[in-house]
Amino acid sequence: MTYEKLGGLLAAVLLCWPSLGVAADARLEFVGSYHWPTEDHGAGGFSGIEVSPDGKAFTAISDHGTLLTGEFERDANTDRITDVASTPVRGLQNARGTRKDADRFDAEGLAVDTTGRAFVSFEQANVIHGYDSPGRVEESFTSRAFKRLQTNSGLEALAIDNAGRLVAIPERSGKLTRPFPLWRLENGTWHHRFDLARSGGFLMVGADFGPDGKLYTLERVFSGWGFRSRIRRITFEGDQVTEDLTLLESALWQHDNLEGIAVWQDSSGDIRLTMISDDNFRSVLQTHLVEYRVVD
Repeated sequence: MTYEKLGGLLAAVLLCWPSLGVAADARLEFVGSYHWPTEDHGAGGFSGIEVSPDGKAFTAISDHGTLLTGEFERDANTDRITDVASTPVRGLQNARGTRKDADRFDAEGLAVDTTGRAFVSFEQANVIHGYDSPGRVEESFTSRAFKRLQTNSGLEALAIDNAGRLVAIPERSGKLTRPFPLWRLENGTWHHRFDLARSGGFLMVGADFGPDGKLYTLERVFSGWGFRSRIRRITFEGDQVTEDLTLLESALWQHDNLEGIAVWQDSSGDIRLTMISDDNFRSVLQTHLVEYRVVD
């Protein structure tokens, strides 16, 4: 079977699987999955997404160090995404203001603050750039602790808490049962404030704070045949983790290679999760926008 035929078969399975009754945790309700064709966005390799508070607009980054913005069109009855309109892809610069070796083009984590500034973590260089406009670096952050992270498994998840502080989590922790370290930027210095449990071979790929003040993390495991995803909700009190709740562990191929997560609140007051998949620039994978509603 050719890769193209296999890609078509996988696409059919991935698009239909959620509607076939694969059980998610009772705390989440599946809203929908939208296939975003490559010819519509011209990028691929999406690794991070942020959604506006009203769920209409979004910002996304690609592994190739590019960024685009856009808007969702939704069905009036089901609230599912039915179409996406986006800007042309724009290249992100490095701290020197050039695209040459722009931190090896491995953009992974994305967070957008209330002023619209975008912060992007680069996994190879283990640096975070803050962009005051698309492509132009305003400030950069790194730490000696980041230099000890595993190759190609560095700063993968980036988020901003309700106090406006950047939070960064690496893809790997160094051992299968070693907790993921969580760093928080305070007064220009990174502090290792928390650890998040690691289990089941899952790797950290995305994170976002919701309007409820809780941290929602997206994890992924590759079995050799396909991907599974896990969503957790972390509750903090001061500098203590008081609750670590698994909201979803997907079945094999239930979704594609989900890598980015955004948390927002819909008009009904429900917490919504919007995720984007990374096609790894391969025809056997696709870009999907997957949404769930928190129902507890």
